[in-house]
Amino acid sequence: MIPRYSRPDMVAIWSPETKFRIWYEIEAHACDAMADLGVIPRENAEAVWKAKDVEFDVARIDEIEAVTKHDVIAFLTHLAEHVGSDEARFVHQGMTSSDVLDTCFNVQLTRAADLLIEDVKALLAALKRRALEHKDTVRIGRSHGIHAEPTTMGLTFARFYAEMDRNLDRLERARDEIATGAISGAVGTFANIDPAVEEHVCKQLGLEPEPISTQVIPRDRHAAFFAALGVVASSIENIATEIRHMQRTEVLEGAEFFSMGQKGSSAMPHKKNPVLTENLTGLARMVRSAVIPAMENVALWHERDISHSSVERMIGPDATITLDFALARLTGVIDKMLIFPENMLDNMNKFPGLVMSQRVLLALTQAGVSREDAYTFVQRNALKVWEHRTDFKEELLADADVTTALSPAEIEEKFDLGYHTKHVDTIFARVFKD
Repeated sequence: MIPRYSRPDMVAIWSPETKFRIWYEIEAHACDAMADLGVIPRENAEAVWKAKDVEFDVARIDEIEAVTKHDVIAFLTHLAEHVGSDEARFVHQGMTSSDVLDTCFNVQLTRAADLLIEDVKALLAALKRRALEHKDTVRIGRSHGIHAEPTTMGLTFARFYAEMDRNLDRLERARDEIATGAISGAVGTFANIDPAVEEHVCKQLGLEPEPISTQVIPRDRHAAFFAALGVVASSIENIATEIRHMQRTEVLEGAEFFSMGQKGSSAMPHKKNPVLTENLTGLARMVRSAVIPAMENVALWHERDISHSSVERMIGPDATITLDFALARLTGVIDKMLIFPENMLDNMNKFPGLVMSQRVLLALTQAGVSREDAYTFVQRNALKVWEHRTDFKEELLADADVTTALSPAEIEEKFDLGYHTKHVDTIFARVFKD
């Protein structure tokens, strides 16, 4: 992943140094378990731990791999250079490369998930704070991009909070599902290695033993993991899209923070563009691009092939690093986001009173007017407001069909904004469960 969209903690998980350290721990813990079983001498297992403080030489491993054309063998050769050839002769006994590769990959995905879970928690805190801050800030709700009925900015933040809270649950489930390891040997039968070795290694690495592996850990687990990342990315785009809409000049109900010295356009000095949320929309596409390849990795030939390998070398780092960056960026946007309540009211009143049409419709039906006639009475007055920017309430008061059914006081009452926000507290209690 390019540095522009990367954060160091997540990048470190995918570094060659981290990978080789995990490989080493897998091999060393396996030797411990085999020594406990009496399969190899205890002194050989202890000798492997002489390398516990070694900084493995990535360049040297690459040099060996250039000859062997096999990454795990290259690593084992380099390990023997530190431990000693005789002392290291039992390393990897009964194991196959996938035992190391797949277990390591799942350790990395589990660690990545831990960071992403913390990212989502930080975003949830920001969304909750802004939701409470603007719980009663009235704005117009829109359907199909058209004014519908009043809502509040707090409810907008609250629904994003609820969505991200579901994503937190998805990430936690994805983490649990991916946290398995396999040390089962060729084709997964444990023919040359005791299942107790797998149990020990997994326990040391914070994993559960894979109930049944072939020569690889089943890739449906990974498909579910990357699918969860894709859903989180889509939710990021959902929030970003709403902010981008709010920042449009003719809307301007909210906007990204514009810092001192920031420039919006190389040509037009007046511009304040929603560059961060537009960027998030693009990053979401990149995270989702990992989902289909992960799904296609599920179907492997027989007990093992490596058609999944090249895919995972790319999508593992790229998807998690990108999502980590995107979540942090969105949290910053929400934290600093500018809200313009007066513009919200101005927008809602652009066609005066029009958004109260449903209340008048329902009042007419409750007064004995058929729904068909009531709809006709309300719509014909609403269309006048659309066409001539007149006041909807005044149009209704001048309509004999309407005033025959409703008194002026009853019509007036239907334009109370508080009617639309009376259940905000109930919704907040459902969402935040406080």
